[in-house]
Amino acid sequence: MKSMLDYKFILSFFLICCSGLLFSQTEKENEIENVVIKGVKKYKNKKENPAYAIMQEVWKKKKSNGLLLHKDYQYKTYEKIDFRLDNIDSAFTKKKAFRGMDSIIFKYNDSSEIAGKAVLPIFITESIFNVYGKNNPKKERKDLVATRLSGLKNNQIVSKTIQNMYQDINIYDNTINYLNIGFVSPVSRDGFGIFDYNITDTIEVNTVKSYEIRFTPKNQDALALKGRLYISMDKYNVMKVEMETNKKININFVKNIATDLEFDNPDDSTFIPVRNETTLQLVLNDKEKAKYVLAKRVANYSDYQFDKGLTDDFLNKIVVPEDEMVAKDEEYWQANRTEALTTSQQNIYKMYDELEHNPKYKKIVKIVEIGNSGYIPIGKSGIDFGNIFQSFGYNDIEGTRLRGGFRTYRGKNDMWRIQGYTAYGFRDQKWKFGGEAKYMFNKTNRFQVGAGFRKDVLQLGVQLTTDEGIMTRSFASSSVLNSGETTSMSSVKQTSLYTSIEPWKNIQLRLDATQQSIESADSNLFNINYYRGGVLRTDLNDTRFTATIIARPGIKFSTYGVDRYEMTALANNPTLILKYTKGVGGVFNSDFNYNKLQFYYYQPVILGNWGRLFANVEAGKNFDALPLALQNVMPANQSYGLVRGVFSLMNYYEFVADSYAVLFLEHHFNGKILSQIPLIKKLKLREVAFFRSGVGSLRQESINMNAGNINLSTPEKPYYEYGFGIENIGWGNFRIMRIDFNWRGNYLNHKTTNTDVRKFGVQFGFQMNF
Repeated sequence: MKSMLDYKFILSFFLICCSGLLFSQTEKENEIENVVIKGVKKYKNKKENPAYAIMQEVWKKKKSNGLLLHKDYQYKTYEKIDFRLDNIDSAFTKKKAFRGMDSIIFKYNDSSEIAGKAVLPIFITESIFNVYGKNNPKKERKDLVATRLSGLKNNQIVSKTIQNMYQDINIYDNTINYLNIGFVSPVSRDGFGIFDYNITDTIEVNTVKSYEIRFTPKNQDALALKGRLYISMDKYNVMKVEMETNKKININFVKNIATDLEFDNPDDSTFIPVRNETTLQLVLNDKEKAKYVLAKRVANYSDYQFDKGLTDDFLNKIVVPEDEMVAKDEEYWQANRTEALTTSQQNIYKMYDELEHNPKYKKIVKIVEIGNSGYIPIGKSGIDFGNIFQSFGYNDIEGTRLRGGFRTYRGKNDMWRIQGYTAYGFRDQKWKFGGEAKYMFNKTNRFQVGAGFRKDVLQLGVQLTTDEGIMTRSFASSSVLNSGETTSMSSVKQTSLYTSIEPWKNIQLRLDATQQSIESADSNLFNINYYRGGVLRTDLNDTRFTATIIARPGIKFSTYGVDRYEMTALANNPTLILKYTKGVGGVFNSDFNYNKLQFYYYQPVILGNWGRLFANVEAGKNFDALPLALQNVMPANQSYGLVRGVFSLMNYYEFVADSYAVLFLEHHFNGKILSQIPLIKKLKLREVAFFRSGVGSLRQESINMNAGNINLSTPEKPYYEYGFGIENIGWGNFRIMRIDFNWRGNYLNHKTTNTDVRKFGVQFGFQMNF
């Protein structure tokens, strides 16, 4: 259910970067006595460090201050994000790439803000939100009130990518999430294992006397932060934080991350955030004099109100803003902006007002949009050609496969969509095709209906909890490089109807009705023969109804149309699916009555500076005996490509189960280990470890029903495989290669087809990540 990476986010980021590069001491005065301020010092024992006594008091209050003191809260957020190209010179302004736009772009060069360096404004967006929340249980609602952006106005993927690179930071959390990389917070209880703390001064922050505590990483090669904490001397609350990454960070495309946080105390007990400024220094190479993009986000929090009696019904209400409601004029922004625009930021609006009508700029924007969506607009017809990323594939049945398609597209919030495709295999010399239409009646509860049909050759059995969509196609059906034969393909004719609704935020209820006929694509190489009522059958008719509940708490989306782009780049949100399928025999010549229940759970977790874990758990049961074509097939991967949520050393249809449970664990250490090894650490490689296991059962009736050329087998003793990978292979700051080494743990002599068991395998691929 999850792709290998949130590639659209990284691709958007990459395109943005590319387009940018082209264009006095005192004594303590409270109960901790006689603390003397000293210079930077390392202590043998943390209890000898006077900062330790202060931080202990901070830890005591971390769960009982700020917003947590109140039953409910509400406040206003003003957010401003701008991108600027830094370190440009006169030679850069004369590059061919700018011809036709230079008279507009470079008259807005600004050298006033960053000591003598020329800065080119690239992008700016402003937004105002009203935030409402309660603490027990934790619920929050964030309503967009106004938004404004320059350039790329029609490309929501790009603009939302920029906004999705940042998030509000709770300094009291143990882990701070930057670009899905976990950094230990300087306020974490684990901090004294990561940082050296030194009290360096006492100052006033927002009229509050505070300790200034400097923190630096114990290991200068580790992925860690450095900076200063300002702790109030009477209440032990964090008043201010200045922190940034150390110089040797191993983050692709990023040279530095810096964050300043400010807090205020409107009363004696409540300390609330008032400002968050985060700056990313983005580069495509790590040379010292390389040009880079400065991406800064400023968020101001104001108009706090507490304990107003917010109800669950109010907080659960889904508000979908219409474009015209959040588009405000300059007079509104002058009145509601809580931080004035700099000259450079004002120039961005001026520049893009002029660029909007420039032919060359329009072409650049179109290229960026095509790279994100995969679709090419056909004039002003409202029809796009694509998806170009699905144009080519290969398997042993079809040989080389070419595919072309289209979709209707009139705007980012379209309420309806029609899309289709056709494909041709040069070996089987057959045309395949499919199409789907869907319409959404209401943006608030997303009530929609759809219908589709396809006739295609597919590799079934590579996904347990399947996607019911017509336009989807499995990786195994269109991979290019394979480690074994791809002959177990099926010819499928499928008609599908569906309706879905989201009565609660991020809770989807869906009902599908599907009629399909399945037969072997080449019965000489693979067949699904089975006995029904003593009669040998070579094809199967199936009519089924599927009810699905999909819960994705915390997921955010960039648009609200019938198709919407999911913003998951900084998310650790789970996905839960509960699915019940009822096969109805006799309807449209359907061959079987059956019942199936399935459960799916996916969870990414950031484990501090130890990296990020991806966990999948699936379980299911067929309550009736069924032939191979309708069975639960343990998902395999016979390609050399990287695919999460499948078994890399299992052959297609090697294991089949009436009842099953599978577990997939994949942990990315972000260089935690390799960065400690001399010489190796200079390569900036990162390590990955994974473990996969599955167990199942198969009733004898299902085995007796089978008459194909595959001996049905199930992993009654848990099958498992394991291995490690090396990622971040590349050069400079462009590192997108990954290689995995897989070992099979058991069933080493297991064989159900003519394909040999693979005890070891290597897989590789490209992954765009930070």
